[in-house]
Amino acid sequence: MSKTSFSIIFYSGVILVLIIFLPSLMMPKSISIFGGKILGYWSKFCVKFFLSAKVKIVGEENILSNERFFIACTHQSAFETFYLQAIFKGPKFILKKELIKIPIFGWYLKKIGSIAVERNKISKEKMDFLHKVKVSSQDNRPIVIFPQGTRTEPFARPNFKKGVARIYNELNINCLPVTVNSGEMWPKNGDLKKNKNITITILKPIRPGLEGKEFLNSLQSTMYEVLNKTSSPSSA
Repeated sequence: MSKTSFSIIFYSGVILVLIIFLPSLMMPKSISIFGGKILGYWSKFCVKFFLSAKVKIVGEENILSNERFFIACTHQSAFETFYLQAIFKGPKFILKKELIKIPIFGWYLKKIGSIAVERNKISKEKMDFLHKVKVSSQDNRPIVIFPQGTRTEPFARPNFKKGVARIYNELNINCLPVTVNSGEMWPKNGDLKKNKNITITILKPIRPGLEGKEFLNSLQSTMYEVLNKTSSPSSA
């Protein structure tokens, strides 16, 4: 299946779910969050049915049930953006401001409490960003940040952005690292690949209290070590 055909099918399903749940924008937030969970399962169905992918979750026992945490996740494709909603309870995302402006999809993102950031521009809104994150973290729903800053190629290992360390120090809560090797199947550039294994690895939480640089180095080295182990050498 071509990337274009898959994208048409995948995003048509996304749009259909969003339209069905459009009334939820005027209802309690929990209804919209349930819609997000359905989108997560839709993403899993698409990669399994159309691309013959196997989806495996490792480390579910590391998910904290009685403590607050935020999620730092690698980012290689749209898959994890949707599927994390099926794994975790009502996650909200830190994302680029442009996504919030998309009709219906952006409305949904705002409804579930996602936090938009204007990249590569200094503004009062950006200076208030950490305050918004801190206020948003007061409930029991985890915030998701992609510390690489954008989607990356499957075997690219760019340095993490310093913002994840600032969030860690500001929130003073656990950080739950998550790696996803979805780019081998659904790369940022290039054709889709069938019969791939997608492994979502939930690592042990990093407890609060580390100095920012120490946390950043530990997070990056740990996540890339796991990502290297779950990556397929034949895809390099």
